[in-house]
Amino acid sequence: MKPADRRTPPPSRAGSGASDAGVVMAPALFFTAVPGHEAALADEARACGFKGVEAVTGGVVAEGGWADAWRANLVLRGTGRVLVTIATFRVLHLAQLDKRARRVDWPRVLRADVPFRVEATCRKSKIYHSGAAEERVARAIADALGSAPAKDAPVLVRMKIEDDLCTVSIDTSGEPLHKRGYKEAVAKAPMRETLAALFLRQCGYTGTEPVVDPMCGSGTFVIEAAEIAAGAMAGRRRSFAFEKLATFDAKVWADMRASIPAPVLSGGPRFHGSDQDAGAIRMSTENAERAGVAPLCSFRQLEIDHVAPPPGPAGLVIVNPPYGDRIGDRHGVVATYRRLGHALTTRFGGWRVGLVTSDPALARATGLPFGAPSAPVSHGGLRVMLFQTRALK
Repeated sequence: MKPADRRTPPPSRAGSGASDAGVVMAPALFFTAVPGHEAALADEARACGFKGVEAVTGGVVAEGGWADAWRANLVLRGTGRVLVTIATFRVLHLAQLDKRARRVDWPRVLRADVPFRVEATCRKSKIYHSGAAEERVARAIADALGSAPAKDAPVLVRMKIEDDLCTVSIDTSGEPLHKRGYKEAVAKAPMRETLAALFLRQCGYTGTEPVVDPMCGSGTFVIEAAEIAAGAMAGRRRSFAFEKLATFDAKVWADMRASIPAPVLSGGPRFHGSDQDAGAIRMSTENAERAGVAPLCSFRQLEIDHVAPPPGPAGLVIVNPPYGDRIGDRHGVVATYRRLGHALTTRFGGWRVGLVTSDPALARATGLPFGAPSAPVSHGGLRVMLFQTRALK
């Protein structure tokens, strides 16, 4: 089912005087997602206990307050940012935007001692100049707080004006959430952790089976799978922008973090990566150590022809081979896909395969029995799809 083309529910107009009362302040959550991954993120949000979850274009809306936003930053693996919508109102011109922005209770959300900045987007609206809109709202906030905006401020106020409806949100994440806090070393065109988490979810991975990535690069799929199996929260190693808001309660946050069980690292390596490049294996090993899941991971330098399943039960092979701008010699890359398909077909009976590529012809070159691909998502400037098999015979 295609998500509806909106980001937040239409504002409810409680009471009378709605013609110019305008500002509706009913906090709601918005979890951003790469278009094409909204449904998978919605599934994750429901599994994590969030209420009123609905997939929409560009992400997921959910019910909740500030503490729910903190928890979302901590536990959701597939979202890029967590936004809290603090106001919605209709605007037809800049003077009206200025007037209604001044009705928002900014000191209840923002701190006067923490710099802020404003970013606006305008689409299909009478207000079409995003820079002018940013200036009006920034001035309203500055007058309310007694402080000026700053270009590199840690707190971001996001404003979206679409079809003359202005939605004002606070970015509670700060740095994008794919930055888990462990990956200092990356390979060329690395898979973002948020994308890896949702591709694993689309493959039916829940943390109970082994995972193999035969072209592991910097180890993202392997480490993400290990963290899920260990019960390691995605945001456990980093800080967030919400810690600099007036709505932040340090004790509640500390209690929330303290209530999370420690990752379970017993049982030995169950998540295996290999790559022909020695540098990739070094990066993967170091990243797994920084993530704290090295006891669950194994990385080896191997040519694709020598890849074999580890001892034990079958599980999931997930791989992100070269494609697009990463291809170089087309003939050589097609040959690599054929070699990959041969290795998996002849040695990985009982295993499922998930393959991420931008080119269906390359997926077909493996000879693997893929079903219809997933909806395309953006990765590295390209539109990529997930191809999956059932258990190989």
